[in-house]
Amino acid sequence: MLDLLIAPLMLGLVLGLGYYLRPRFTDQTISPYFMWALLGKVGGALAVGFIYQFYYGGGQPSGDTFNYHQNAGIIYQAFGDDPTVGLRLLLAKGEYTPEIFTYATRMYWFRSPTEYFIIRIIAVLGLVTFHSYAAIAILFAALSFTGVWAMYRTFYKFYPTIHFQLAIAILFVPSVVFWGSGILKDTITLGALGWATWALVRVFFERKKLITSGLILLLALYTIYSIKIYIVLCFLPAAVMWVFLSYSSQISSPAIRWMIAPFVIIIIAAIGYYAILKIGEDNSQYALDKVSETAEITARYLAYIGESQGGSVYTLGDYDFSPAGMIRKFPLAVNVTLFRPYLWEAYNPVMLLSALESFGTLLLTLYVIYRAGLFRALRLFTSNPIILFCLLFAIAFSFAVGISTYNFGSLVRYKIPMFPFYLSGLFIIWFHANEREQIIQKHHQTDYPTVPS
Repeated sequence: MLDLLIAPLMLGLVLGLGYYLRPRFTDQTISPYFMWALLGKVGGALAVGFIYQFYYGGGQPSGDTFNYHQNAGIIYQAFGDDPTVGLRLLLAKGEYTPEIFTYATRMYWFRSPTEYFIIRIIAVLGLVTFHSYAAIAILFAALSFTGVWAMYRTFYKFYPTIHFQLAIAILFVPSVVFWGSGILKDTITLGALGWATWALVRVFFERKKLITSGLILLLALYTIYSIKIYIVLCFLPAAVMWVFLSYSSQISSPAIRWMIAPFVIIIIAAIGYYAILKIGEDNSQYALDKVSETAEITARYLAYIGESQGGSVYTLGDYDFSPAGMIRKFPLAVNVTLFRPYLWEAYNPVMLLSALESFGTLLLTLYVIYRAGLFRALRLFTSNPIILFCLLFAIAFSFAVGISTYNFGSLVRYKIPMFPFYLSGLFIIWFHANEREQIIQKHHQTDYPTVPS
């Protein structure tokens, strides 16, 4: 009953605020996408709740969203009983103290840092929504929307003529709209990833409001780090490569560029290595000597969950997660994230939708390679910093997710951060291929003018 009272008010507030702010964050070209994208996010957030409640029956494998809400409800109750206790519970770091013990022992994820990070966000939003599930879901969608719109505007500045294609890639991929909008980890990480991309450009390319933009970049990366560390590990090398290649391209001498290229690669490798070391210090399961073990444990667990719940389990062969074994599985892991489940691997309606989306991604990939030509596509990948950033992140992320999931039901949700970057990279290659064809046609018409009859 509470949802029926609070949710419509929150929906009206979010849509009204979006309508009011739209002129500030759009121009005449992209303005029509703004409200449709916001409505899609809100619709996706509400759909997650409906699907989990009525399709999955409110339990596993759909329990995450309701477990988050239920755990945050205990913090909400603590605030009602004693605001001081509620605040201590909100800021707790997995340690039981006498003041919060009776509340903390009822929380399934109290001692799980990544899940508790999401629970804190839900609890804060619950204080202004009377802990209404639907109202909180709408706010989750709105928060995520701000990030994906910031990312869309960033790429639009670089390639304004393909605004529609970029809107499809970033704003309107069905699985991203659905899984990236509800009360889930993926909603927050997707929004934070968008803000990180926006702030990266503001700091290193536009050089505008460096302090504010730098703080937003750090906050976005910290948010992702607190929820899904491996996204940061995939994002940072791609971002550093983008920045270095963009600055090195300003050097006019090809010889000097070739001379500094090895140093750039060494610096990027050193930064990536240092990032992994620091992350390993804070979270031992992501230490260098534990990465393969963590991947194997995660893969076996998700495969077990998929089998026990009748889900769709896939395999990449043996469970060899040694460095050599992981390298050998690289193409298979990337393929499974980008292009699977195949149509014949879909055994339920949810998997069928995912299979159709994967099939569409495969067709688009093949078409772009055909239009651009394989070798030109590879040249663009290695020479265009934006394309390299998008596809390097997408491929690294696809490998990380594909090699550790082994369950299509989980994979369809885990892989959503890949789509905006991968599809944007494809559309930018397509744009340059069309641009080249237009130049060839123009020269052809100049060399061989038609004679009027």
